[in-house]
Amino acid sequence: MTTSPLPGPLVDDTWLAARLDDPRLVVLDATVLLPSPRHDGDHRSASGREGWLRRHLPGSRHADLTGDFSDRDAPCHFTVPGPQALARALARVGVGEGSAVVAYDTGGGIWAARLWWMLRAISVPVAVLDGGLAAWESAGRPLASGDDPAPVPEVTPVAPVPRPELWTDVHEVGAISRGEQPGTLVCALPAAGFDGSVPTRYSRRGHIPGSRSLPGRELLDAEGRVLPAAELAARVGAGLDAADTPVVLYCGGGVSAAGVALALTLLGREDVSLYDGSLEEWSKDPARPLELGGAARPRPEQGD
Repeated sequence: MTTSPLPGPLVDDTWLAARLDDPRLVVLDATVLLPSPRHDGDHRSASGREGWLRRHLPGSRHADLTGDFSDRDAPCHFTVPGPQALARALARVGVGEGSAVVAYDTGGGIWAARLWWMLRAISVPVAVLDGGLAAWESAGRPLASGDDPAPVPEVTPVAPVPRPELWTDVHEVGAISRGEQPGTLVCALPAAGFDGSVPTRYSRRGHIPGSRSLPGRELLDAEGRVLPAAELAARVGAGLDAADTPVVLYCGGGVSAAGVALALTLLGREDVSLYDGSLEEWSKDPARPLELGGAARPRPEQGD
């Protein structure tokens, strides 16, 4: 078995710049365009491929999370494809047996984290570029544009080894919410999305009853990098501790939640799963309750 060249789930631009020529590494831009909703039910999204064509890391390819890297037959946006379909999508961008992936984006890291979680769930070695394209560019590193003149190499598709424990479905979420099953529901949306004070892309506003709020964007610094370990631990620990287990993360569509999953993984937590359908699926059924209001912090008396 080939040893992965990745040092962990997060790499910085210095590490990657020194290894761009490593044939085991495939760098993938996972950017999706997802503007803020103008009114309830306003779900607009588009592939980030055009932006990738304009400027990207040298040698990188685009992983389309609105296309091959989602289950387009599913009723919700961005639904993870089945393991074999995901392996085929990876092969089309040059990721095969023996490959390791570095994912990045231009959207604050949530799309790269989403791809990271998807690949982790089929046991493909993968890391996120801390700070994404902005960090790479701010360090004065070169950019490329246009399609790579070299064709995508033929690879042996990965043999996925699924990790189903990384996903939680709507029935388990409902049981946790009702107190019928152990677990802690954590919403990764911004505070205004959690309390329902701003428009939502989905049919109804609010959060799943019993949820705590841990906005994913608040786990990043002003440059879009993950907070330093001590600060990250303090921010998370203000409302989530070891007794709050297992942790089930959700957001609107399972994307921002992946950013929180990355942060918790960096802190050493292994009791984390992601509700893929998130509020898009939950809100479709009017029988599933949603709550408005609520504190923006899981435990406000310990807030920061």
